[in-house]
Amino acid sequence: MEIKELVSYYINETTKTMDVTFRLITDSDEEVRTDQINLSEIESFGYDFTDINENILFDVYDEDEEDDDIFGNFFQDITEEELQDDDIKSFLTEYYLVYPNELPNSEFF
Repeated sequence: MEIKELVSYYINETTKTMDVTFRLITDSDEEVRTDQINLSEIESFGYDFTDINENILFDVYDEDEEDDDIFGNFFQDITEEELQDDDIKSFLTEYYLVYPNELPNSEFF
C-alpha cells in the first residue's frame, strides 16, 4: 500500500482533524479516497502538519553564494508545499500500514 498522489488536504484547527483526499498506486485516475484523521493521532506518529518548519532544506540559501557554484541550484525547485506533501504521504503510508482497517474505500471522482 503506497500513496500515489495527494489530491488535497486541509488542517481543520476547529475540529482538530486533517481532511485528506488521496490515491493509492492501485487506484485509477478516476478513483479517490477521503479520510479525516485526528491531529492527536498524527502527532502520535511523530508528525506535526500545523507548523511547517521553514528551515528544513532552506538553510542552503543562507550560506555563501560559493555553495551555489559547488552544489548548483539543486534545492531551488523544491518548495515548502512539496516537502509538506511528501511528509503527509509518508504519514499516510505509515498510518494505513499500522491501521489497515482504517483505509477508506475508493470512490469514483
